[in-house]
Amino acid sequence: MSLSEQLESRPIAITLPDGTVLQRTTGTTALAVAESISGGLAREAVSCKVDGVVRDLSTPLTSDCTLEILKFGDADGQHVFRHSTAHLLAQAVLHLFPEAKPTIGPVVEEGFYYDFAVERPFTPEDLERIEAEMQRLVKERYVYERSELTKGEALEAFKDNPFKVEIINELPADAIISAYRQGDFFDLCRGPHVQHTGQLKAVKVLKVAGAYWRGDAEREQLQRIYGISFTDKKELKQHLWRLEQAKLRDHRRIGKEMELFSFHGEGPGFPFWHAKGMRLRNVVVNYWRELHQRDGYEEIATPAILNEELWHRSGHWANYKDNMYFTSIDEGAYAVKPMNCPGGLLVFNARRHSYRELPIRNAELGTVHRHELSGVLHGLFRVRSFTQDDAHIFCVPEQIRDEVVGVINLIFEIYRTFGFRDVRVELSTRPEKSIGSDEMWQDAEAALQAALEHLGLDYQLNPGDGAFYGPKIDFHIRDCMGRSWQCGTVQCDFSMPQRFEAYYEGSDGERHHPVMLHRAAFGSLERFIGIVIEHFAGKFPLWLAPVQCRVLSLVERVNEATLAVDAQLRAAGLRSEADVRNESLNRKVREAQLDRVNYQLVVGDREAENGTVSVRNRRNKQLGVMTIAEVIAMMQSEIAARTIDEDELNAGA
Repeated sequence: MSLSEQLESRPIAITLPDGTVLQRTTGTTALAVAESISGGLAREAVSCKVDGVVRDLSTPLTSDCTLEILKFGDADGQHVFRHSTAHLLAQAVLHLFPEAKPTIGPVVEEGFYYDFAVERPFTPEDLERIEAEMQRLVKERYVYERSELTKGEALEAFKDNPFKVEIINELPADAIISAYRQGDFFDLCRGPHVQHTGQLKAVKVLKVAGAYWRGDAEREQLQRIYGISFTDKKELKQHLWRLEQAKLRDHRRIGKEMELFSFHGEGPGFPFWHAKGMRLRNVVVNYWRELHQRDGYEEIATPAILNEELWHRSGHWANYKDNMYFTSIDEGAYAVKPMNCPGGLLVFNARRHSYRELPIRNAELGTVHRHELSGVLHGLFRVRSFTQDDAHIFCVPEQIRDEVVGVINLIFEIYRTFGFRDVRVELSTRPEKSIGSDEMWQDAEAALQAALEHLGLDYQLNPGDGAFYGPKIDFHIRDCMGRSWQCGTVQCDFSMPQRFEAYYEGSDGERHHPVMLHRAAFGSLERFIGIVIEHFAGKFPLWLAPVQCRVLSLVERVNEATLAVDAQLRAAGLRSEADVRNESLNRKVREAQLDRVNYQLVVGDREAENGTVSVRNRRNKQLGVMTIAEVIAMMQSEIAARTIDEDELNAGA
């Protein structure tokens, strides 16, 4: 063996995530390592991480390293899988439309897309043909092969595609440019990719939309094809079911059908709450108040418009001014508040405090305004005015852990009550753009971590994603369709109390700055209600329902008795309404069920005479004849327990 061959085949140590160290030689690949591990890991492998960097499985390992084999279930693995499918889509499009010019094909939250310059828009029939061609290419098992090109070589290879040429020309002259080939398709790409197209077993073309090159309306108009992919057809089928459910559960449509809220051109992005929507909103707010009063919070309210100087002092001006609205009063500069915390500090500073008073827990249902571009507005999910269920806890450093523990327990209780059982927790640390000293940030991050570990909660570390004034714990709930929503947060802030010269008198007689905990459970009341609407598809549990029961007259001569029953129910605090129209009972029942009313109470001649009603539920199950007192007791018991019908919740919209 020559000296050069010996050098090329030297031993290396490969450390796996569980700490196992494997001895191999240079040139071995991550795939070879996966094949040597029992349990079928190689069959599930999508890509790998070498020293924390995502790579192709075929990448030779040349020195001691850490190695993690990525599967589809890993976030990075899923990204590689779907980006590989984007290349598959582009290959299929070029087979059917050779004149098309591929541009870019990134992974996005809902799957992936690829943009094409074409002579005419794609039709639904085109999409069917493209999907069929993708499925054929999967069976061909084309290998994804990486190439490295000089800038000159890349320009030559892609000279017929002006979009690729534009991208290449923006790179440095000495750049080494990577590209990938699968079969007859060759594309610029950093990679990595799966091993071969055969791994992309379940693919679906979803839709096509118009787009502009690089998002610039002055540039070329393109056709954007969206797709999704999974490792097996069962997962794809479940995803397509969720997409269909999402359409059926769209809170904008349900909100209109149930007369909960509306939006108008006179105030784009500003929700208008209707009477039934206010019933729902007030139930949520009353529940929030009940819990906060129990847990020792005092409710406050702060003004919507405050002097501009305040926002310079708080740090929001430097970090948030592009999202704020401004006005002038008496020739002075003012801002509409985008957050409640500066006002909460002014309330704290309104009088002196002793350490004996701490912790002070001030809660505020504060309406804030934030400038959002019109293109991102989306029902209650993205608005320009919303109410935060804020609270600001002022405490001494020794109280941080216990206060954060209390906040976490409260947030989990709220989510369970609304039927959200799956909650993911993230700890986010200091971002690049921040205020405060290194010591403050270290202490704040340590305190939040201690609270999570005290509760034994699993959490994901999210480096660099904290608020500009402090680290935070975020809570992501998963709805009945498996979608994740970030709602609650708790943030540890050492900086803002110093900026506002907030003090308490300590046991040593000296003045000290309190620690300020910012927290919210719903996040945005509007957004949370939108999530709840879609979670239940408008079929709310009884305690939440805007209309809990509807009293139906069987014939016109019992209308007076029907109205009397409705009055009794409303007097008992139930949200009831009567239907005494001259329509058939079947139609009234059907409409009540379409309106998602929990109970229908039928009054006929016998019921009017006996002071009873015939009861059926929203799923058309007959519950029998009951007295009015029995109906009231049944419903009040269900409301008090805040019962959720899990079968109905999981049955689909």
